[in-house]
Amino acid sequence: MVARKLVVVSAGLSQPSSTRLLADRLTAATTERLDALGVETTIEVIELRDLGHDIVNNLITGFPSPKLSAAIESLTAADGLIAVTPIFTTSYSGLFKSFIDVLEPSALTDLPVLIGATGGTERHSLALDYSMRPLFTYLHAVVVPTSVYAASSDWGTGADGGTGALPDRMSRAATELAALVLSSERSSRIIDPFALPAGFSPVGGYGAQ
Repeated sequence: MVARKLVVVSAGLSQPSSTRLLADRLTAATTERLDALGVETTIEVIELRDLGHDIVNNLITGFPSPKLSAAIESLTAADGLIAVTPIFTTSYSGLFKSFIDVLEPSALTDLPVLIGATGGTERHSLALDYSMRPLFTYLHAVVVPTSVYAASSDWGTGADGGTGALPDRMSRAATELAALVLSSERSSRIIDPFALPAGFSPVGGYGAQ
């Protein structure tokens, strides 16, 4: 059986969190499809709210804590990523962007990514395409065509499987991600998330300038 590693990044701030709820639904759907494809999937969830202080300290000092290092290494070695953030002021959350900022520019190269977001109103759904998708494209990740946005009304009164078109979009996005994860060759690559940038010289600095 083929083995693949799926990392889930949730940037929700509250507990319980609709962001984590969406991340869990997307993970379950993707795992189900990978299982049907004969893929044994290892899942690791990174809750950014638990790494908030570590992320800020890394931005200030340039050095990650052991807990943050473990999360970065796990993500760098993943075969697929599900990334879900709440939408604040028409874009991804500051916590989500700060986590992305501590990654090496090449950490997500060729990584299959499913992007999702949550918000109070459907009006923020376009943030996935004008903010999140360009962000991951810039980092050379492979973003699946279908993104998934969930407004408060999408969950219904029971907040169970979602209502309206949400389950269909989750199913389609999960199918797309599963296909990319199955064909991913990232596990065979040797990736050092803390490697020095090209051209770095310990004597003369970057590019010996």
